[in-house]
Amino acid sequence: MSNRTIGFIGGGRVTRIFLEGWKRANALPEKVVVSDCKADALTRLKNQFPGVQTTGDSHAAAAQDIVFLAVHPPVVAEVAADIQGGIRPGALVVSLAPKFTLTKLTELLGGFARLARVIPNAPSIVGAGFNPVAFAPGLATAETAELKALLAPLGECPEVAEAKLEAYAVLTAMGPTYLWFQLQALREVAAGFGLSDEEIVPAMKRMACGATRTLLEAGLSAAEVMDLVPVKPLADMEAQVTEMYRTRLPAIYQKIKP
Repeated sequence: MSNRTIGFIGGGRVTRIFLEGWKRANALPEKVVVSDCKADALTRLKNQFPGVQTTGDSHAAAAQDIVFLAVHPPVVAEVAADIQGGIRPGALVVSLAPKFTLTKLTELLGGFARLARVIPNAPSIVGAGFNPVAFAPGLATAETAELKALLAPLGECPEVAEAKLEAYAVLTAMGPTYLWFQLQALREVAAGFGLSDEEIVPAMKRMACGATRTLLEAGLSAAEVMDLVPVKPLADMEAQVTEMYRTRLPAIYQKIKP
């Protein structure tokens, strides 16, 4: 990968996920500058990643070669207005937020159009992410390849149509939250049965991955897959959980659509 400098506007969760993912893969860029208005967020980052430069000045982060807008949608417009004069003409700005299209971002950045959008995925922290990306028209192939190479240590980075990014936000970005609390509860119950964490971890990893692959790759209908195991201890709750998926997720999708 090139030695281009990296800036993050925002030092919250997604920035920590990316930095930790790169660190674990021994792929942390040589120069990373992170800005945030919260001193405690910067202190936490500095303690975790001593080599990263932290600052309260968003223009310092915006002056890097590849700039990640790592802020929540409600403040994207405000942040974009603040940094638009400080971005290098040849920089690439990468938004990590849903809702704001490439066209809207160009408008907010005063006509700057060297843009990409990525929907980040928390498993990137262990190199198992799924981070779909969409690029603005006109970027050179070498430039799109450079961003993909930067993201590669974090997991998969498929190029997708921009109009599908919000759907990926519900499927992949928020997806782990639908499962984590259930998997942790199962982990704790298994521990109560006398299994050690050394025994639980490989079993759970194989079970969760295998269950997903069976549903998606076995060539069976969903009903046939679900009939493979005759004992279903949580069967009486399935309808309620399914209904929550079918009502709450479309609602959040409508909320984050451009």
